[in-house]
Amino acid sequence: MFGCLSSFAQDTLIDGVVAVVGGNVILKSDIESQYLQMRSEGSISGSATRMKCNILDNMLFQKLLVHEAGVDSLTVTDAQVDGEMDRRMRYFISQAGSPEELEKFYGKSIIQIKEELREIIREQMLADQEKKKITDNVMVSPAEVKAFYKKIPKDSLPDIPSEVEVGMIVKTPVIGEAEKQIVEERLKGFRSRVLKGDDFATLAVLYSEDPGSASKGGELGMFQRGTMRPEFEAAAFKLKPGEVSDVVQTEDGYHIIQLIERRGEYINVRHILLQPKVSQADLNRAKIFLDSVSTLVATKKITFEAAVQKFSDDPSKNNGGMLVNPQTGNAQFRMNELDPKVFFVIDKLKKGEISAAVKWDERGKIQFRSYYLKERTDPHKADLSKDYQQVYGWTMGKKQDDAIQAWIEDKRKSTYIYIADPYSGCEFGRIWVTKKEE
Repeated sequence: MFGCLSSFAQDTLIDGVVAVVGGNVILKSDIESQYLQMRSEGSISGSATRMKCNILDNMLFQKLLVHEAGVDSLTVTDAQVDGEMDRRMRYFISQAGSPEELEKFYGKSIIQIKEELREIIREQMLADQEKKKITDNVMVSPAEVKAFYKKIPKDSLPDIPSEVEVGMIVKTPVIGEAEKQIVEERLKGFRSRVLKGDDFATLAVLYSEDPGSASKGGELGMFQRGTMRPEFEAAAFKLKPGEVSDVVQTEDGYHIIQLIERRGEYINVRHILLQPKVSQADLNRAKIFLDSVSTLVATKKITFEAAVQKFSDDPSKNNGGMLVNPQTGNAQFRMNELDPKVFFVIDKLKKGEISAAVKWDERGKIQFRSYYLKERTDPHKADLSKDYQQVYGWTMGKKQDDAIQAWIEDKRKSTYIYIADPYSGCEFGRIWVTKKEE
């Protein structure tokens, strides 16, 4: 559940030094706790011995990176560590449900967890800096990509599934001032009722439009700064227990907020969220407008690219309207990587076609989107001419791995490395000590 904390989640393991890299020690509990974490996540493959050897192999690499980061005088500031720690703690608390649940899960206070996590994060950040130094200057030429591809046996070429490149033109209906005013007045009315004695939580259950908190009486759970919308936090952190804020506007809509409690750097609040509704007339106007733009593209009166720049009101216009795959950072999507709502639209289009306006409702924010299928490839064996970027990535990965292996071979010769029995008998993926060195 909380993988990054697994290295100190087990206190009952029989401990002992398994390995030393420079001045950095690896304990048996480090390996065992990571193994137990992987087993709980169902990510174990092969025998326990093999998995533990793999874990130690990766830990040896991590410790060597940390050792060399010290040799190279690399540093990580306390502010950088604190920032990363706060980010992770927010994630852990959101997974647990509350700081109290996280403390219960580990049998430790938030302060203890953070203190034990601090050095782990510092080491990870130093290791990342050192690894970046190793791979930063690795470059791949087109000739190397071609040579790498030619070395792959024809019968071993991987299958490349169908991929698509998708663009969109977006029209967001404008919410009228009258609709905004209606929502503000309703929230002011709720605030007045609370000040006169009505229960905030009951009003939240009845009227809040936040699906995640309405059923809980508007309660959001403990959080710290940097978690919510800036305007929301600015109002919430000024409140005293029981106090109710004035109306606060954020990207999500309009809120009133009541502080439940403050615990150190964390607070817990209730809120009521109302979202101004677009009038049906404005919805119709937006859809008709976008359908007319789609028709211009479909009849080739205007190019898709030109239509995006002239008519789209979404930030994707800065990317020519093209969707970006968050997993790869490029515009290629496998069909199973598309949002299902996008998939069902794109699946019906041919290359170069654009859809009619499709209504998109996300957290109460309504848009109309017309999707454009720029490219579609059929499933095929990897081909250099069709899949150059994919082969380039494989080539770069191999060259970076080679650079890391060469770095390990160089550094291990000048670094004290000790591996205790029975782990000295592991078949590692990397060479750490030779028989002569042992």
